[in-house]
Amino acid sequence: MNSTPAAELSPVKNKLLWLVSLGFFMQTLDGTIVNTALPAMAEELGESPLQMHSVIVAYSLAMAVLIPASGWLADKFGTRRVFMSAIALFVLGSVLCAVSPNLQLLVASRVVQGLGGALLLPVGRLAVLRAFPREQFIRAISFVAIPGLVGPLIGPTLGGWMVEFASWHWIFWVNVPVGLIGLVAASKYMPVGEKMPPRGFDLLGYLMLAAGMALVSLAVEGMASGGGVRGASALIMLVFGLACLCGYWLHALRKPDPLFPPELFTVRTLRVGLLGNLFSRLGSSAMPFIMPLVLQVSLGYSPMHAGMMMLPTVIGSMAMKRFVTKVIYHFGYREVLATNTWLLALLIASFTFISPTIPAPVLIAQLCVFGAVNSLQFSAMNTVTLKDLLPHFASSGNSLLSMVQMLSMGMGVAIAGAVLAGFQAHLGSATGGDTLWAFRGTFIVMGLLTLAATVLFMQLPDKEQPNSEPSGPESHN
Repeated sequence: MNSTPAAELSPVKNKLLWLVSLGFFMQTLDGTIVNTALPAMAEELGESPLQMHSVIVAYSLAMAVLIPASGWLADKFGTRRVFMSAIALFVLGSVLCAVSPNLQLLVASRVVQGLGGALLLPVGRLAVLRAFPREQFIRAISFVAIPGLVGPLIGPTLGGWMVEFASWHWIFWVNVPVGLIGLVAASKYMPVGEKMPPRGFDLLGYLMLAAGMALVSLAVEGMASGGGVRGASALIMLVFGLACLCGYWLHALRKPDPLFPPELFTVRTLRVGLLGNLFSRLGSSAMPFIMPLVLQVSLGYSPMHAGMMMLPTVIGSMAMKRFVTKVIYHFGYREVLATNTWLLALLIASFTFISPTIPAPVLIAQLCVFGAVNSLQFSAMNTVTLKDLLPHFASSGNSLLSMVQMLSMGMGVAIAGAVLAGFQAHLGSATGGDTLWAFRGTFIVMGLLTLAATVLFMQLPDKEQPNSEPSGPESHN
């Protein structure tokens, strides 16, 4: 591609692309900027840094719950109205986060922020889909995907800089002017979006699915945290969550227009891809949460230094993108994913050797290789999941994949936080070395959890190559 699509389009379409890119940038930046600030938040709120994972889990889970309803909301109320509401919710959640006096209100505010974030990309992508002819859509959506790389690239460092030279509150206040600009631009340049012919929304199915996801996620976190009353409550939530998910499946089998048609799951690559995404992301999704914590809490890094140490991961990820299709074409999806999952698990577990005496170049190289392997994993998983879907299932399949990704991210952070707290309780907190051993144990556990996905990827057809190069935002997640 010799020039960006924005340079070749009418001014109105050009501004629409920049507007949707702005929304995507806000979402991806917020997903990474918070991680570096968690120790500073914990100190001011009077909490342990090892207990701050709920701040991330709440955001991811809120996004996972609302994503399935995004398309119906846009059809019902119009893309402009829903997109502007998403920005407003995101800004409101940011303000509430910035003024939260305790962890409980901060978590509740992150839920509001996550509900807005859940609509930004799906609705923006839908507006682009309806505004551009088919021959221009791939290039347009690829342009929108660029902020998906820029956000994680600058997020950790920007978050660390704000914490070190201002305060953690500014990582949320910065969203306010950006969001206000987005609201003004959306009122001018976002197509109103004709309300589509009324189509039924499976409200009962949605409520069962959302409740099932939320209860299972909270139960996993509670069960990993230990026994007692919390463990018993987690067991009850797990039973009710599984009952809701089973109820949704039985409901979808008899419903004429369910959220996700059961016929979707007749596609072998979709089944394997979704389950593989769920399990293999548990470990890798926890890494942006664990690494800034261990660097600051156990190795004594400043917030900005810890944020900068996350740059090699993003650089390795970006460098791998150009090789993904060639690797998959040569070896096939099954061999790539089964082997790469082993590598990913070993790399996560290898961080157990982290220590105050580890040379900086070694740690940088380790993080860079992790980013490259993780990038290959994500791109291969996402393309194999969607590549065999029929056109009329593409939208449902894409929404389902996005939901599973966010759910897995929340569960990965929840499990890592619970395991970390469990090791810390067992080892005690007399010295910094005890905390470091708790982190080391957590790296091993998350690596082992990642390894479980290997069994799933072995179920893929042998030597199946990609039909086309991965494109669009999903290939970068």
